[in-house]
Amino acid sequence: MPIQINLLNEAQAQEELRRRDPVKRAIFGGALLVAVSLVWFSSSLLTHVVASSRLAQVQANIQSHTNDYNSVVVNLRKVADAKVRLTALTKLSASRFLQGSLLNSMQQLYVPNVRLIRLQMNQTYSRVQPAATEEGAAPAKVPVTEHRVLTLDAKDSSANPGDQVNRYKDSLSQLDFIKANVTTNNAVKLSNLSAPQPGSDGKPFVLFTVECRFSDQTR
Repeated sequence: MPIQINLLNEAQAQEELRRRDPVKRAIFGGALLVAVSLVWFSSSLLTHVVASSRLAQVQANIQSHTNDYNSVVVNLRKVADAKVRLTALTKLSASRFLQGSLLNSMQQLYVPNVRLIRLQMNQTYSRVQPAATEEGAAPAKVPVTEHRVLTLDAKDSSANPGDQVNRYKDSLSQLDFIKANVTTNNAVKLSNLSAPQPGSDGKPFVLFTVECRFSDQTR
């Protein structure tokens, strides 16, 4: 029986040993893990970039809607304020104090030897500022109170100057227009009375002032 001798047996054994070397396997496995990690990192980076782009777009849309909302809130506040002012002006024009009615009433006032020298109507307004409201809320109505004071300067040149002063004051308080616009009994009062003094014709007279405080009107 022939004997076979493999001269390459030793070289083949060494080659097989090299192929089964654990260090090479570890290196190959590490390289494979690095490659997989790079693929995963690239995929995550791409996902992050896409998500960041979408987030920026959503934030831009939110900011745009926020600006539109703020603009709408400001416009609504202006519209509500204009409505309040318009309503107040309408009420004021409908219930304002009519100077013509006052002058017509004064024509009915006559006391012998008493002459009206000057008529003055003072009208002042006051209001209380409302508390601050929430943003976007309609402004609270601000009530406005009107104060009216009628001042009459007159001259009494009767035989006994000063006798007609109280009669003039009482006659004024009995006018229908005056009674309709006052609520207190002492609304008409004498505020000034001068001493008798001679006139240019030698006839003495006194000057006096009567005030009539009308009832306050709140609108």
